[in-house]
Amino acid sequence: MGLGESIDSLFRGPEGLDLTSGDIGWPLFYLSLPIIVQNLFQVLYNLADTFWLGRHSTEALSAITFAFPVVFLMISLALGVSVAGSVLVAQHIGAGNEKRAAYAASQTMAYAAVISIVLGIFGYVFVDDITALLGVNETVAPLVVEYMRVYAVGLFAVFGFAVFMALMRGYGDTVTPMYVMAGSVVLNIVLDPVLIFGFEANPLFSFLGLGGLEASMLTATGFTGWGIGGAAVATVFSRAVALVIGLVIMFRGNRGVRIRLSEMAPDRSFGWTIVDIGLPASVEGAARSLSITMLLVVVATFPNEVSGAYGIGTRIFSVIFLPALAVSQGIETMTGQNIGAKEVDRAAETNHFGARAMLVLLTVGGGLIMLAARPIAGIFSPDPAVVDHATTFLRVTGLTFGFIGVMRAYTGGFRGAGHTMIAAVISLVALGFVRLPVAWVASGPLDVMGLWIAFPISNVVGGVVAYLWFKRDTWRNGNLTESKSSPEGIGSSVSSPNDD
Repeated sequence: MGLGESIDSLFRGPEGLDLTSGDIGWPLFYLSLPIIVQNLFQVLYNLADTFWLGRHSTEALSAITFAFPVVFLMISLALGVSVAGSVLVAQHIGAGNEKRAAYAASQTMAYAAVISIVLGIFGYVFVDDITALLGVNETVAPLVVEYMRVYAVGLFAVFGFAVFMALMRGYGDTVTPMYVMAGSVVLNIVLDPVLIFGFEANPLFSFLGLGGLEASMLTATGFTGWGIGGAAVATVFSRAVALVIGLVIMFRGNRGVRIRLSEMAPDRSFGWTIVDIGLPASVEGAARSLSITMLLVVVATFPNEVSGAYGIGTRIFSVIFLPALAVSQGIETMTGQNIGAKEVDRAAETNHFGARAMLVLLTVGGGLIMLAARPIAGIFSPDPAVVDHATTFLRVTGLTFGFIGVMRAYTGGFRGAGHTMIAAVISLVALGFVRLPVAWVASGPLDVMGLWIAFPISNVVGGVVAYLWFKRDTWRNGNLTESKSSPEGIGSSVSSPNDD
């Protein structure tokens, strides 16, 4: 078997997957594996920024730590649109109604454009106030503002591409977005060091072995880089290119779900459907983001070395959590399609299977991270104090990673069933009612250790609460296919120009 055939056997498109009958494990694997790769590429965006900005200055590394949750908050407020679109597309595909799926996708992209533009304007105008609320010190605050303003201008590019991936995932195609994401990441990685450092004293030269004439020619251009603003420009531009490619794919409609310009005039009835399904998902995302943002108020009371370590630790967590995020999104799609096909028991077993797998896999991964904590932290910063704090953070948290996997698995199932409010409440309990208060209170008597222990405690609570809530079986009642979003129900409230 050649390399191309081996890759094709691992990454299967929707035509090679049956999500509503037969085995559960392999379809979930084939659906989730490309999402893992997509999410890995997403993390590479963040790691590239962290790597290069850490070599630019400790202040820049600290600034990206504070900027990230604000970015996440802006995206989270619009997140409900992509979740609603993914769930509706999945359930309509499961019910065999591709016309409704196409209409839902077209409307979702239209509302995504409107909401992200409004949020981008809001973020640009109020970024100074948000930074002040975080209590960022005067050496770091201007860098946070610089990064955030560039990001706010390009928010539609960032969010629009995320919606493209969500709609394709709801259809069952996770392979096409993976390839588009790969190209975008390569572009970002190439642009990052150039736009941050320019051509003078660029550490990329030594890494690539450039010297003499080549380096002199580049340096002669006089471009000295834009620092942290350059990192933001690289990310936004890369996502804009990816969004254009994604829109071309969806307008053509020969791979995955199709959108039509004629169906993109915002329909108020459909808008209320998006609000009903998506608002709790936005609440969930915003709760996560706000808890992280409020946690930064605690982090800001410590020296820059601690905030740098916090940024390193959370980015490493984002790598180890890739399987959990991917399986959560895979479960969301499988649950939606199985509910659409009236296979509710199969939807339940999909959730339990994913939770068991994630508990084992992430516990093992967390153990490995604990063993290699110091050398891993050392990759991202040459500052010994930052490395020491990051090492402690990783070792304290590692063995509870499996509980994050359990929570992600079941919240994915709740979203796929249309019960996005339950997923929101679970996240709010774990992050807002456990992690933040523990960090706030414990950081007094325990100093920085009080901040670190808030993470394992909230991880365990989140996993246990999600499991117990799913076992209640209340998610089986009132799912979307049986109500407003069914092929019949949505037709009574939202008319599609292409329905026969």
